[in-house]
Amino acid sequence: MFSRRVQQRARYVITLLIQPLARLGVSPNLLTSIGLLLSMVTALVIAQGYMVVGGLLVVFAGIFDMFDGALARVRNAATTFGAFLDSTLDRYSESIILFGLLWYTLQHPGLQDLLWPAPHEQIWMITFIFVSVVGSLMVSYTKARAEGLGIECKSGLLARPERVIILAIGLLSNTGIWALAILAVFSNITALERMIAVWRSTRQSPETHYCEQHDTGANDHYLHNVVGTNEMHRNNVRSVPTGMPPFTSGV
Repeated sequence: MFSRRVQQRARYVITLLIQPLARLGVSPNLLTSIGLLLSMVTALVIAQGYMVVGGLLVVFAGIFDMFDGALARVRNAATTFGAFLDSTLDRYSESIILFGLLWYTLQHPGLQDLLWPAPHEQIWMITFIFVSVVGSLMVSYTKARAEGLGIECKSGLLARPERVIILAIGLLSNTGIWALAILAVFSNITALERMIAVWRSTRQSPETHYCEQHDTGANDHYLHNVVGTNEMHRNNVRSVPTGMPPFTSGV
């Protein structure tokens, strides 16, 4: 949703803020782990009903999540495992915060926002939280799966920064159910948009299917080698004589 210019300016500002940590020799993976801990604290605060404080922490944790990538660039210490760890813990962070909202919702069966027109708000909240978690995971999975097949996939309305901002605004303005409704609908629309983008890309470039076919062939070859090795090993196993019935002739 954010334009490329806005993203570039945000990265520039974060790079300036992160330089003191780079001079101290702080590891990017350490910042990633601290971001996960901040998300746990945020979930606990939200579960206790402190929505405004929770909204501020959501913003802070979201900004902190971007520090690890900026620190890796500044220190020229980007690694494959670091990128994998960052993406994985981001999924945990987002799910944990939404679990905090779920816990709060379950503790308040009579929940009713003045701006929400439908009855049984608790049921709506639980539904929106579940669908939002599914949508968040699918947005990430569609991108990761497409890039694993050699297809660039960055389209869609709600990437992680947009989801963080929408949730924070909902908590700060006491309109959390509306924020969750937006997340539930548009995160899944984003996943659908990426599926369509990949479908169009594969129709235009059929050779991208080579990645999947090559992986399958490699797996078959690997399985063939493993089976063959096991069969050879099984044929070379020596029998062990024993007098315990019914194994009287040997095992």
